[in-house]
Amino acid sequence: MQTPDPIHVIGGGLAGTEATWQIAQAGVPVVLHEMRPQKKSPAHHSEHVAELVCSNSFGAMSSDRASGLLHEELRQLGSVVIGKANQHQVPAGGALAVDRGIFSQDLTATLERHPLIELRRNEVTSIPNGGSDGGIVVLTTGPLTSEALSRDLERFTGQGYMSFFDAASPIVVGESIDQSMAFMASRYDRGEAAYLNCPMNKEQYLHFWTELCNAEQAELKDFERDTAKFFEACLPIEEMARRGEDTMRYGPLKPVGLFDARLGDFKAPENQGKRPYAVVQLRQEDKSGQLWNMVGFQTNLRWGEQARVFRLIPGLENAEFVRMGVMHRNTFLNSPELLHSTLQFKARPTLLAAGQLVGTEGYTAAVAGGWLAGTNAARLALGKDLLTLPPTMMLGALVDFITSAEPKHFQPMPPNFGILPPLPTRVRGKKERYGQYRDRSLGDLTHWATEQSVLLHHPALSATA
Repeated sequence: MQTPDPIHVIGGGLAGTEATWQIAQAGVPVVLHEMRPQKKSPAHHSEHVAELVCSNSFGAMSSDRASGLLHEELRQLGSVVIGKANQHQVPAGGALAVDRGIFSQDLTATLERHPLIELRRNEVTSIPNGGSDGGIVVLTTGPLTSEALSRDLERFTGQGYMSFFDAASPIVVGESIDQSMAFMASRYDRGEAAYLNCPMNKEQYLHFWTELCNAEQAELKDFERDTAKFFEACLPIEEMARRGEDTMRYGPLKPVGLFDARLGDFKAPENQGKRPYAVVQLRQEDKSGQLWNMVGFQTNLRWGEQARVFRLIPGLENAEFVRMGVMHRNTFLNSPELLHSTLQFKARPTLLAAGQLVGTEGYTAAVAGGWLAGTNAARLALGKDLLTLPPTMMLGALVDFITSAEPKHFQPMPPNFGILPPLPTRVRGKKERYGQYRDRSLGDLTHWATEQSVLLHHPALSATA
């Protein structure tokens, strides 16, 4: 069989490193383009691939935690990044943390030694479109895609899809919301009751407002401060609160037109005056109603402060957050409009993308997307059928979410159990419920791998963790 033309991977972060390795391991030559050290990123400090620019932790190791389950799936799928993370692990309680310097140096050397991998140090300013520039391309340029390539991506998609500041509200697990307090309604009863509403009386609102005004904010990185003016178009909820006691009540917490139908007819005399003083609305985030987004609550508060203050909202006292609110410089695609579940672009099947660029959040999710994009790019080059993953696997659920979410409200998503399809029967205990999600996921991975003739590289190391 004739050797396929090289596949070009653009971006040497976690997703690009994993994609490159999977392509080469499939027997297909690959060129990995990394602009460092020729051109520096404002967040990176070295020229090594897979540099960890924030924490050195890949999240919880136990497979009954969302990140740990994704680790285990990737171990079984032969991930080089997770393999090296295990090899260079440092003590961190229950988390998979690494010696970040040795970790990225080892991965760089590993790629450089592979006979089918060429590590090319150059900035790619436009998407290669075939011929000598490469036919099959994998984009893994991450949240800090260069300005030139960002402009070319905008040209390619024909839409203003890039978000240069990621302003996202927290997402809450539906089962953790007290629905004896929250009520379903749409403002003025227009259309189907589509929002969960958490009502506040005046005393509750003023206490929440005071705590929100005094809560501690996260620090912006130096390179983000210049772009912080974009916050005005998507104001942090704490900044809105500081502009006045009633500002939120005339904004996202406006109570007008909302009434709890469980009280009866809102026109009845006995119900006059029962309108809440303020209302926090939550919008359904996924198809199965497992996840709910806090409408208008984009925030730059520290994560611990978010949990403390937002649990003062009636109905959210025991809220389980699967993603905290964030405001930071980021670049991501509107993947539900642009990508198939194979991570191919709908407009160009020979172009794939993975990592934070496609709206997965966190180190392990970037590795997972890199595994799928790289594997599918290689299969495309070899004339094989491309893979899609069961949505009951954490990796499959992540890809399903980013390619099928509502495009209008799409925001990046980390691995979490809320994106998995519900279990056949409801399990109330969190630990037992997460354990059942794990068992189903790893069982479905084994069944899927057998059907697809995918070689699994490890036994279920964490199945009893």
